[in-house]
Amino acid sequence: MKQRTIAQQVELVGIGLHKGVPVKMVLEPMPAGSGIVFRRSDLGVDIPLEPTNVIDTTMATTLGNRTSPQAKISTVEHLLSAISAYGIDNLKISIDNEEIPIMDGSAIAHCMLLDEAGIAELEAPKPFMRITKEVKVQEGPKFVKISPAPLLSFDFSIDFAHPAIGKQHYNFAFSKHAYKEQIAKARTFGFLQEVNYLRSIGLAKGGNLNNCIVLDEHGIVNKEGLRYEEEFVRHKILDAMGDLTFLGMSMVGAYQACMGSHKLNAQVVQKVLETKSYEVVHLNLTPSPQQAKSLEMVHAYH
Repeated sequence: MKQRTIAQQVELVGIGLHKGVPVKMVLEPMPAGSGIVFRRSDLGVDIPLEPTNVIDTTMATTLGNRTSPQAKISTVEHLLSAISAYGIDNLKISIDNEEIPIMDGSAIAHCMLLDEAGIAELEAPKPFMRITKEVKVQEGPKFVKISPAPLLSFDFSIDFAHPAIGKQHYNFAFSKHAYKEQIAKARTFGFLQEVNYLRSIGLAKGGNLNNCIVLDEHGIVNKEGLRYEEEFVRHKILDAMGDLTFLGMSMVGAYQACMGSHKLNAQVVQKVLETKSYEVVHLNLTPSPQQAKSLEMVHAYH
């Protein structure tokens, strides 16, 4: 496998979930070794996809440029989830406001945009981060753990004291096709009683029944109901895939979470990088037999 970008420039316009303002987003191809770079086109400021640029994890993952405090980009996780699933290593993402368009609250619109753009392989080897030892972060009963494994997989459990959610568990073995069928269409969700509070702190201004599963105290407000029986926990996996892109390369390992969050995802990424609990493998190098088996399986799943 070689590094990837998109074959042509594409764009869309949508509303930001939390700020509720129109946003134009443009995706542009980038050469090998560029990585994922966000750009506030209205401010002329670039924000590389790096863990140190995560400035907030309240309700969403928000990036910032520490030398230009006004240059923020929030709710990046759904787009990054799709980018991760498509194996894209190099991309410029330009927006003219401070939030990625929410679209329908899932990642499927971003998948469609990437399908429109097409994928281009670049003449450079693709690095993989193979996890070599377990890393765990915890906050009371909540935890996120990343462990060595021959394939990329996600195991997520949630427990909400709400009749429409309760306890849910989902195990997802990654492939691009499985992602589009099982994960990408899962929408974000929120509770009606929290809306007034969120709006009082400047969030959820663009949220509505077209881009969010809304729950009152009895059940689901959306007339069409759910897309999957476990849509809530599947969306948590969607978010986790987006947050893990901050590792800087495609991961080979197992992610497990119980009531995980953007905050814990950011912490586990930081811990993996700080403790160097991984090795970097390139397909153009001669791997060990164990690496060769892992990478052969990864290639099959991409």
